[in-house]
This record gives sequence, structure tokens and C-alpha cells, in this order.
Amino acid sequence: MQNHTAVKNNEQHSEENSYSCQICDFSGLIDADLLEHMETHTKTEAHSCDICGSCFNETDTLIQHMQTHSKEKPYSCEVCGSCFNETDTLIQHMQTHNKEKPYSCEVCGSCFNETDTLLQHMQTHSKEKPYSCEVCAYSFSHKTTLVTHMRTHTGEKPYSCPLCDSSFSVTATLVNHMRTHTGEKPYSCKICGISFSQKITLVGHIRTHTGEKAYSCKVCDASFSWRHTLVSHMRIHTGEKYQCKVCGVFISRKSNLTSHMRTHSREKPFRCDVCGSAFGQKCNLVTHMRTHTGEKPYSCQVCGFCFSHKPSLVTHMRTHTGEKPHSCEVCGCSFSQKYTLVKHMRTHTGEKPHSCQVCGASFGVKETLTSHMRTHTGERPFSCEVCGSSFSQKAHLRVHLRKHN
Repeated sequence: MQNHTAVKNNEQHSEENSYSCQICDFSGLIDADLLEHMETHTKTEAHSCDICGSCFNETDTLIQHMQTHSKEKPYSCEVCGSCFNETDTLIQHMQTHNKEKPYSCEVCGSCFNETDTLLQHMQTHSKEKPYSCEVCAYSFSHKTTLVTHMRTHTGEKPYSCPLCDSSFSVTATLVNHMRTHTGEKPYSCKICGISFSQKITLVGHIRTHTGEKAYSCKVCDASFSWRHTLVSHMRIHTGEKYQCKVCGVFISRKSNLTSHMRTHSREKPFRCDVCGSAFGQKCNLVTHMRTHTGEKPYSCQVCGFCFSHKPSLVTHMRTHTGEKPHSCEVCGCSFSQKYTLVKHMRTHTGEKPHSCQVCGASFGVKETLTSHMRTHTGERPFSCEVCGSSFSQKAHLRVHLRKHN
């Protein structure tokens, strides 16, 4: 009856060629528009789902909904073969191929292929954060971000890896994880050609070429290429640290604490596919792999010498600069390497931690023990290229070569 009254009322104003709703501000050009609109007020939902009981006022909407239960995806992309259960979703997907982005931001000019994405983007300009966490009161500009955040409280990890037992709270993290199985590295540096599995790693790598340090400390003048490095640096000012529950040592980064804990558990989750060697830290595996590939990505800009890992380059550079940052507190001697200082300190303490398992002799330096072991094994690895004589120590070979010179 209400629908009939609304239409009849608008017939009295037919000269305006408009059909207006008496409940809200809606107006349509034909009576069918108004009749369809009135259903939003009357909530007539004559079509119900037999599986979950959801109700809909149109058969088309019910049919689309049923596909969420059947997993049927009848609409496929002709370009990449992806399938969808709605034509609207297929249309949106097609825009990722044709690069069409018809919706632009009036503030910064960024373009998007969906109105919803544009609306979400606009909130970054307005600083509006309408979605708040009921647990910790954090606020977010996007509802999806809030949903993801809530998993930090619930511990929910709905996205599982089909190849191992790992689970993740975010799909993007699962996608990145899958690349550890496939070896895929889709992000390549245009300068040096190195490829990476994650875009954020490529962004950070580019800064090694540009020298950009986008993250600055507000307390001192230090700047960093990575945000997590700045976060770690800030703990120098705040004094915040993570404590190991086993030995009590304090560590400034949570990731370093995780690695440290493996020194207690002896866990070595990172394994080499070539020789089977296992490591407690991923960075050590990466460095180890270079012994197989021969890769030496760190080169000296002075003499061109190349190294497989960065600390070796840093130490090498001191041969050019003469820098000796490691000083002995007993006698004042300075050294370019920390390890050399450690060995030197044993001349003061008398410590000899390296023992021969054959005769019991002890040495302050591991290299001296290695040379000593040859007196037992008879090994002579250093050979003269002139006469073929062999020696157990390199120093003896040097003395011998003077006879030929």
C-alpha cells in the first residue's frame, strides 16, 4: 500500500518527470525505479539461502551468493585464466591487465581502478581513522587493517602453507613465504641485476646504490636506510632491551633475541640444499651459499678486491685507511680487527683455549694448533714450485724460497 501511495503521489507531479520517495531523498525517472527503491525500506527479502539462511530481495543476488558455498567460479579471465564467481569482480580484475585506472585522487593525483580503493586512499589525506581496536584502542583508516590487527590479539593465522606447517595472519606474508619453496625472485634491481623475493627488500637494496637514508633519528643526527635499523637505534636512547630468559643477557632487537635463543636450543632451521650444512641464522646461510656459487658481491672501490660478505670488505678497507679501531686496554696496542685484539689479549692473560687432543699441548691461537697438529699427522701442505720440496708451515716455505732467489 505504501508503494502504491508513493507512485500515485508522484503521478500528480508528472510534469516534472520525476518519481520521489516520501521516506528519503531518492528520486527516479520512471516508476519502476521508485518501486525497486522502496524495497530497501520495506526490507522484502523473499529469497533465502537453503545452506546458511541468508535472505535476499533479488534472485540474481541469491544465485551469486550460492556460488560462495559451491566454490563455483563461472567467470574466467581471457588473459590469465583467473576465475571469479561474479561478473563485477571479473571486470575489476580485467583492469589489472589493461592498466585502466579511471578513479583519480583530487589531492595527489593517484589513480585507482576501484572507487572503494580511492575512498580508502582519501582517508590517508584526511587523517581520518574511523576503525578502532576494542582491545588496545589503536585506530585505523581501513577496516581490513583493523581485521588484520585483531589477529595480533587473537593469535589467529588463517592462511596456511600447503607445502609445510607454517601459518600466517596475512595473505601477503603467505605469498612471500611461498617463494622460499619456489625460489621465485620477481623483483630485480635495474642497476646491478640482483633479484629479490620481496619488493621491500629491493627498495632497501636500491638505497645501497643511491645512498639514500630516509629514516632519521629525532634525538641525534643519525640516519638509516631501513626503518627497523632506526627502531633498533632508538633503543640506544631509550635503553629498551629484550632479555634472554636462559642466560639473562640483554639484546636490543627482538629478531636478534630469536637468533640468540638458538645458541641455547642448538636449533639450526636454515639448511643448505647443496651440501646439507645447517645454520641458526638465515644471513649465515646466505653467506655460506656463496662458497658454492663463488659470488662476491662486495668490491673494494680502491683496489677492486671482491669479497663474499660485507664484514670482510669493511676489514679490508682498513688496509687502505690505516684505521685500527680495536685497542688493548693493557698496553695500548691497536688493531684493525677485533679478532686480532682477542688473540693479543691472551699474551697478557696467558689463556690458551686451543688444546691438542694427541699430546695435550695448549695454544692461544687456533692457527698455531693447526700447525702443531701437522707434527703428528706429517702433513706438508706448502710446496716449493721450483724444486718440489714440501713443508708443514708456510713460514718454513718462505725461508726455503730465499735459497732460490
